[in-house]
Amino acid sequence: MANNAITLAWTGASGAPYGLRLLERLLAADYHVYLLISSAAKVVLATEHGLKLPGNPDAAKAALCEHLGVNADQLTVCGKEDWFSPVASGSAAPKQMIVCPCSTGSLAAIAHGMSDNLIERAADVVLKERGQLVLVVRETPLSTLHLENMTKLSRMGVTIMPAAPGFYHQPQSIDDLVDFMVARILDHIGVEQTLVPRWGYDQRS
Repeated sequence: MANNAITLAWTGASGAPYGLRLLERLLAADYHVYLLISSAAKVVLATEHGLKLPGNPDAAKAALCEHLGVNADQLTVCGKEDWFSPVASGSAAPKQMIVCPCSTGSLAAIAHGMSDNLIERAADVVLKERGQLVLVVRETPLSTLHLENMTKLSRMGVTIMPAAPGFYHQPQSIDDLVDFMVARILDHIGVEQTLVPRWGYDQRS
């Protein structure tokens, strides 16, 4: 397994620009990213970002690398049932995983250990190996069931990070709002970032 490896999953919630920008910044930080993309996530990505990814993982990787202008060696796109992928086993999986955006369906499946696809299995591996799992949940309003699933995972050490950007940095564009969330995610996994000024530092003389 590569040093500084991380698993990133995109599921079918609104918020594809968050996931795409996060991928870009992780690659820029010299991470090797194992990217897992659900079928619904591809629909959302095409709808919200105008980027249509092919079904074949290698072709999807090539399309993403061309779109982002990044080194293909740092990215592995896994099929949704690629059970031989490193992320499927505790002996090889990265210790950090982010699901961004995370649908409430994926939230529920992870909370109950369903493991019916590679995204759910990869999250289950991180949980059982006591790694760091971050779920960027995007839904509103939240039902009692959603909140119960979040509480269950939070008690297991999972970071629940709703896609709720702040406005104190006076965003001027949608990209600024996206960067706010991506910056907070990077902070939580220990990656240095300069996307958004930290609270208090730019206000002090």
